[in-house]
Amino acid sequence: METNIQFVKLPTSNYLENFVQKKLGKLSNRYDWVMRADVFFKQQKDPKGKGKICEIHLRLPGPEIVASSNEESFEAATDETIRDLIKQLKRRKSEIKPY
Repeated sequence: METNIQFVKLPTSNYLENFVQKKLGKLSNRYDWVMRADVFFKQQKDPKGKGKICEIHLRLPGPEIVASSNEESFEAATDETIRDLIKQLKRRKSEIKPY
């Protein structure tokens, strides 16, 4: 799976890149038909203490799958986003009909 990581108006972080690569590597091992992942890290001012946003677009056969989450840290946002993606991928896999 090809991975594109972008930090929107943020400095790049090798730690976050490695963290996301590891998480998406596990995802691509389970779902080998995912072709590409576009990951966006954004920061937003939030009075509740949150504001770290992770958004992931997965390109695969059919419509792409998108998930986003807003948490207190980028790691927590990434974990939550990947949990949402796994739910969507399970649903998509159950809809795929083998020919």
